[in-house]
Amino acid sequence: MGERKGQNLYYPPDYDPKVGGLNKFMGTHALRERARKLHMGILIIRFEMPYNIWCDGCNNHIGMGVRYNAEKTKIGMYYSTPVYQFRMKCHLCDNHFEIKTDPGNLDYVIVSGARRQENRWDPTENGQIVPETKETQKKLFDDAMFRLEHKTGDEEASKLDKPRLGRLVGRNETVWKDDYEANCALRRNFRKRRKELEDASVNDSLLLARSSLDINLLPESDDDRNMAALLSLRPARSIEEKQTVTRRKILNAPALPSSSGLITSFGGLKKEESLSKQGNYTRNSLGVIVKRNKLNDNKVENENIELKKESEMTGIKSECSKNINNMDKRNATSLVDDYSSSGENSE
Repeated sequence: MGERKGQNLYYPPDYDPKVGGLNKFMGTHALRERARKLHMGILIIRFEMPYNIWCDGCNNHIGMGVRYNAEKTKIGMYYSTPVYQFRMKCHLCDNHFEIKTDPGNLDYVIVSGARRQENRWDPTENGQIVPETKETQKKLFDDAMFRLEHKTGDEEASKLDKPRLGRLVGRNETVWKDDYEANCALRRNFRKRRKELEDASVNDSLLLARSSLDINLLPESDDDRNMAALLSLRPARSIEEKQTVTRRKILNAPALPSSSGLITSFGGLKKEESLSKQGNYTRNSLGVIVKRNKLNDNKVENENIELKKESEMTGIKSECSKNINNMDKRNATSLVDDYSSSGENSE
């Protein structure tokens, strides 16, 4: 490919090879726009995010591997290794953040404009295999006693982890020995779960349409069902409400039970006819004294006289009926006696 470089570039007619290369002759840089700040010691490169960060401008998450056009600047030296700093703009807001290299710890450090998402832990806590550091490798190479101790420690750790490794290998063989069957089982579970979600979405949409609501419903649980059952069996009135209603009835009720018939719904007194229909009680028998006119008094006296006459007539009728019954009984007994006496005479 080297022989084609000269052929792919355009050389103007006044080009002089004695001046140098084509970029030098044209007064341009080989990196074009990326070198527009080169006189300030800044080179624009393509930088890839080394880890997850949070932007301080918009508080959005930026994942590891996102690429930016960063301004690369040399800010110092770590022994013989240069330390570079990268300045870039967030693609979600106008915030700029700066990250520099840390050759001493083989890492990147955020200078400003962002903060790191901490997902670091000790690999030895969860049983991961940790590579040996340079110091450990140097001791293994130089110190025979350290190498022997390290070897015996590895053998003991392998003996302790052998049963666990055997279980993991066995489980892997049982689950993934038949790839087709495992894939079918996984897809079967996915189809079942998808059908359940579709049914739940249909029920939720019907419930929201019936209730005229526009909210997101959470899935049902046993606690929700029990609470709904208890609410459906809840009485119409609570104990406190029942007690207040009972107290109100007692306070509004009249003091005398028999006087309830004397008072109308409008607070007035009823007529005597209604009293006679309810229980033949009069106002005089109840001890109620009402001021009346003379005409009303005459009417009341006439009504009392008629009631007395009716009671006397009913008494006479009852006595007459008793006498008639007694006469019928006597006649019946006499007829029986006559019949029995006639039979004796015939004999």
